[in-house]
Amino acid sequence: MIIETRFENKNILVLEKPSGIVVTNEGRDEKNSIENYLATKYTWAKKVDRSGIVHRLDKGTSGLLLVAKNEKCFKYLKKMFKNRQIYKEYEALVCGDVSFSGEIKAPLIKKNYGVWGKRQVGIGGKEAWTVFELIKKYKYAGKKYSLVKIVLKTGRTHQIRAHFSYLGWPLVGDKQYGGETDNLGRPFLHAKRLEFLGIDKKMIKVESEIPFDLEVVLDRFEKK
Repeated sequence: MIIETRFENKNILVLEKPSGIVVTNEGRDEKNSIENYLATKYTWAKKVDRSGIVHRLDKGTSGLLLVAKNEKCFKYLKKMFKNRQIYKEYEALVCGDVSFSGEIKAPLIKKNYGVWGKRQVGIGGKEAWTVFELIKKYKYAGKKYSLVKIVLKTGRTHQIRAHFSYLGWPLVGDKQYGGETDNLGRPFLHAKRLEFLGIDKKMIKVESEIPFDLEVVLDRFEKK
C-alpha cells in the first residue's frame, strides 16, 4: 500500500488517500486501512485517538486526508471541523448538464441499516450543506456530463453522492447512487484542497491533483 504525504509538520500530517482503501476500521475487519497504516508506521499514532484521523473519506474517494500527530492537536482539529472552520474542496464529474452553480441544503437520513448504508434526503435527517460551482461541461456518446467544484459546509456520510443524486446528477462511476459506471469502478470524486489555521496559528493550504484514473475519463470525454 503506497500512501503519499502531501504535508507534514510537528503537529499535522496530510496524506494522499488512494481510492479503494478505507480510512478507519469501524464496523469492519479491514487489514488495508489508513488507520492500520498509521499505527504500523508511526509510533505517535498509537498514542492518539483513532491514530489521529480527524475526518473520513469514502472508500472509493481519493484525495487529501488530515491527521493529527498528538492528542492536543487531534482535539483542536475535531473542534475546527465541528465549527466548520476547515475549508474542504472536492472535484466531481456528474451525469447530466449542470445548469447553475449554487448550494444544496437538504437533511440526510439512512436508507439502509448500518454506518455505511446508503443515505437519502429526508425529513428529520441530519443537517447537510453542500456548495457547488460548475467548472466544465463534457459530452460523450451522446450524453452530457459536468465537472463541478464542491465545498462541504457539513461532513455527513455520503453527503456529496447523496445530494447530487437527489438533484438528478449522480456521480460518474457511483453505481450505488445511480451513476453510470463508465468502467471506472468507483465514484468520480476527489478531495482536492484543504485550508485551515493550524494549532500554531499558521495558515495551512494543501492541494492535490486529480489522479490518473480520473484524468483518463476526462481525456476520453469531449469538452462541450
